[in-house]
Amino acid sequence: MTRLSDSHLPSGLKGPAYDRSAVRIGHVHLGVGAFHRAHQAIYSESCLCAGDLRWGILGASLRNPQVADQLNPQQGLYSCLVREGGESRASVIGAIKKVLVAPENPTALIAAIADKDVHVVTLTITEKGYHLDPATGALRMDDPAIAADLARPHAPATAPGLLVAALAARKTAGLAPFTALSCDNLPDNGGRLKQAVLDFARAQDAGLADWIERFGAFPASMVDRIVPATTPDDLALFAAEFGVQDLGLVKTEPFSQWVIEDHFAGERPHWELAGAQFTHDVAPWEMAKLRLLNGAHSALAYLGNLAGYPTVDQAMANPAFERFVDHLQDEAESTLTPPPGLNLAAYRGDLKRRFKNAALMHKTYQIAMDGSQKLTQRLLATIATRISRGQDFACLALAVAGWMRWQAGVDEQGQPYEVQDPFAAQTRVLYQKGQNGFEKAASLCSLEAVFGPDLSRDPRFVTAIGEALDTLLKEGARASVAARVQKEAAL
Repeated sequence: MTRLSDSHLPSGLKGPAYDRSAVRIGHVHLGVGAFHRAHQAIYSESCLCAGDLRWGILGASLRNPQVADQLNPQQGLYSCLVREGGESRASVIGAIKKVLVAPENPTALIAAIADKDVHVVTLTITEKGYHLDPATGALRMDDPAIAADLARPHAPATAPGLLVAALAARKTAGLAPFTALSCDNLPDNGGRLKQAVLDFARAQDAGLADWIERFGAFPASMVDRIVPATTPDDLALFAAEFGVQDLGLVKTEPFSQWVIEDHFAGERPHWELAGAQFTHDVAPWEMAKLRLLNGAHSALAYLGNLAGYPTVDQAMANPAFERFVDHLQDEAESTLTPPPGLNLAAYRGDLKRRFKNAALMHKTYQIAMDGSQKLTQRLLATIATRISRGQDFACLALAVAGWMRWQAGVDEQGQPYEVQDPFAAQTRVLYQKGQNGFEKAASLCSLEAVFGPDLSRDPRFVTAIGEALDTLLKEGARASVAARVQKEAAL
């Protein structure tokens, strides 16, 4: 079947309403996965459709050529399929001009980022892509990937190494720095990216680091859109409906949000045309999203998958799981100070509706990946706040216990699965040490790289997690969630 391309746009698909040949690349994105294609690229598409053709995107994959193989034969075109209930609408996005694969030619990527027309570099590289020490926030110089980049600065493989190499090239050429904009689910993601870049630069050239710190910009941002992985069935259904093959297809929900700190080193796209919000303080928006959406998502991922629910909507169809999410969000909401314009009751109502969107088929296994990198901002920070206030955290504790039980690599039916996590080997060994939930929890809590020194040594935390994990092991996820909900109702 014919691949989607500029010359093969079916009449039933809405294509780009601008001259793609006149588009210049002013925006580079590192980590050009499905989320970027359903989120930031859509905002840049609006700029192009409005006639500002300076904001075409060069995508970059930092690990493998999969996305390049999907998009480059299609001249960067792909379809974005928006689904809710029984409704679905597709449009073809043309913002991405090309995709480079960093390991294949880092020099070409560095040169592209250093180009004078590029003003913004966005990133969705996941939490582990920053190579930061969770305890100190500093760049882990002993990380093998960082050490390798420092040894070969002209052929880096990590995001910090690539950004510093491109910034160095711009400084040499007499150009101003670009704005580096993190779009990952991290608190103070702009500050963390700045820390990674400056630490890497300072290890090479103090003068370069000072120049970046003085003239560069690392605004924080909060992104929100549910983007499940595209399945072979999705590709087949799309091809059958439109008569064209689109290997870059992404599917998502109608909701999309982007809150951005209004601090740029130079020109920026007018993303507000698509609804982006620019503000001087992203933190309260970011915290609300991490603790209410992402925290609940992680709880549903671990407990839902263990209970036999492969998708989020299937877990939410169980009344006990729905009420459990309500109680967990009650615990989280008490730790928030919402910004003006954010109605938490309405936001939580929207989240529940989004979680129940069966058309997305958002897999709990997908959300469960890399949990050790997500626990702090999604669950542990909320727990720490409630402990400091003398408040209980029973629902949050059950969610963390769900993560611990997940590390076993075997579900409640005895079926094995792969635990995709940087700490998978360590957590599996720690999990196996105990004979019951209390001992297993105490063993896992000793992993300070995940839990930090304060929670690891806090008897209230370790005891609460131990009780929750012991219940999970004895009763299973469904019964544990139902029992927790009953206890909450009795309070």
